[in-house]
Amino acid sequence: MESDISVHIVKEWESTALVNLYKAGGWWLQDHDPAHLPDLVRSSFAFAVAVDGATGRSVGMGRVISDGVADGYIQDLVVVPEFRGKGVGRKIIRTLLAFCYERKITWIGLIAEPGTEDFYASIGFSRMKDHIPMRYRGRL
Repeated sequence: MESDISVHIVKEWESTALVNLYKAGGWWLQDHDPAHLPDLVRSSFAFAVAVDGATGRSVGMGRVISDGVADGYIQDLVVVPEFRGKGVGRKIIRTLLAFCYERKITWIGLIAEPGTEDFYASIGFSRMKDHIPMRYRGRL
C-alpha cells in the first residue's frame, strides 16, 4: 500500500481535506475556524500531505515548525484510520526529515502521544533523558 502513496511538501492544500485529517487525529474542535488553515500550511517550515494514488484522497499529513536555521519540531502527524499500520506515517516522517536535512536542520524533535513511542523509536527518535515537555496554560 505504501507504494500507492505519494507524499508532497506543500504551501497550500484544500481546507476540507485538512479538516478531515485533523478530525482523524482527534484535534479538530467545534470552534476551530478552517479559514486559518491556509495560513497554518503556508507558515509551517514544511507541511507534508500523503495522497492515495488510487483515489487522490489525502490520507495523512505532518508538519515541521522551525526558524529555518537551527531546530525543527515535527507536529500534527496523522494518518486516517484505514491507512494506519501501512507505512504512511513513516513515509511522511522520512519526507519531513529529508526536507529538514537538505536545509541543514539536523536537531529535530517532537512530542509523542502515549502509545506511539515504539513507532518513533523505529524511525530513529529517542526519549530525551531528563527533559519534560511542557505547555503554557496560564493567562496574560
